Amino acid sequence: MMRLTILISCLLASASAFTKPQLSGVRNIQSSAVNNRNRIVVSSSNEKEAALGEKMNGYTVKQRLREEVESPFRKVRLAFFGFSAFSALTALYFSALVAIKANIGGYADVPPLDEALVQVAINSGGALGFGLLAAREIKVGQGNLERIAKGGLLARLVVEPAAEEASKRTLKDYRRISRVIIAAGGAEYIRSLSMSLCSDQLADENTLPAALAGVDVMIVPVLLDENFNVVETKSAWRSATPGESDRNFDSTRADEVICFPSVLSMWQEYIDSDVKTAQGQGFDVLSKGITVTVKKNGRILRRATGLPPFGDMVGMMEVADGSKFGMPGDSEKYGGP
Repeated sequence: MMRLTILISCLLASASAFTKPQLSGVRNIQSSAVNNRNRIVVSSSNEKEAALGEKMNGYTVKQRLREEVESPFRKVRLAFFGFSAFSALTALYFSALVAIKANIGGYADVPPLDEALVQVAINSGGALGFGLLAAREIKVGQGNLERIAKGGLLARLVVEPAAEEASKRTLKDYRRISRVIIAAGGAEYIRSLSMSLCSDQLADENTLPAALAGVDVMIVPVLLDENFNVVETKSAWRSATPGESDRNFDSTRADEVICFPSVLSMWQEYIDSDVKTAQGQGFDVLSKGITVTVKKNGRILRRATGLPPFGDMVGMMEVADGSKFGMPGDSEKYGGP
């Protein structure tokens, strides 16, 4: 009996020795490791974004990389033209010395003066030509950087949709969704723009807002003060005073296609160059206004003065910005392959 009791005790001890161990500690360790790994990945991503966003001579690393992608052989051409200009200058130096010696006379190892002057002319032309080509490459690269930087600023511009309870968005959010028309001008220009969209100016009812919404057009009115500074636009739009020919004015009629600028300092930075360009060409920006039409892919379709030609846009926009011929994924809407 005693031996049987001892045998049963041993069997119970063996069974308990092979029970499944508790994994809570292991799970905690694994969860901690996964969290740490996620933190490392997020931290690394943030560091990369910060490095790409670091500015050098006014442009970010990301902008410079994009310029190199768009013009992959520009630096090669610049190096070639620069080296050729330097070589021509070196040759010009020595050919000039030879010409001086030939002019002075008394040197047996120099060619005649006319041959020496020909060499001077050839080397001068080479140095000047290759130098101009190198300068052109630098200018083109600088222009590309300015365009890319302005395009990035355009994408970051913040707008507030006119529709109630709509949250603020950036223009980047409208890519592939809407065509954006930025219309900037003085108070009278903004009033005229508001009347053209929100009142009945012809015998029949104004259906422009619905027609513009049908071709995915979104308009951003930008009010400029007398010093060409961007100021708050929404109140001026809402309080616009209709004229004698403006019937049934309702400032909310076009809300589905209107957004107002927000974070005005960014808008000021963007619009400054367009205002200066228009002024340099002799246009009255405050009374005539300027428009910037942005395609669905985020590129500029055109810059113009005056009120936007809404009638033309309704009929031609699909063709004008190329949406009908190459926007990926839009075949069902626009037709084609």
